[in-house]
Amino acid sequence: MKSIAIASDHAGFEYKAVLKSHLESKGFKVQDFGTDSVVPVDYPRFVRAAAVAVVEGQYPVGIIVGGSGNEAIVANRLRGIRCAVVWNEQTARLAKEHGDCNMIALGQRQMSAAEAVAAVDIWLAAEFKGGRHQRRIEKIDE
Repeated sequence: MKSIAIASDHAGFEYKAVLKSHLESKGFKVQDFGTDSVVPVDYPRFVRAAAVAVVEGQYPVGIIVGGSGNEAIVANRLRGIRCAVVWNEQTARLAKEHGDCNMIALGQRQMSAAEAVAAVDIWLAAEFKGGRHQRRIEKIDE
């Protein structure tokens, strides 16, 4: 997995820039779906664009950065998206290991930039455990 969709609203713009730079330095192709500044915007436009790109297979995973991370509600409206709100390394790891989440959402107002970078790295490195977790994902998709 070497490509990632990323989106933010104005409240997550600064961390999005940090994450984008970090990921590109690690060799990832990062497609930025906006926003492009700290000027207030409505997040659904940007989050939905990134989530659609993941659903359509253009990108295997995506990251949302907002003020709280609750912007994940937009992504989770799309069938095929499993987006977890992540606030530390453990929730990032479990998002992948237990939920096989193809998107995560981070809150710039909830964590430091270093914590956001660490959470993204952990999520990308983690592997889905399958087993009982697969059964639960199938029930989500019913």
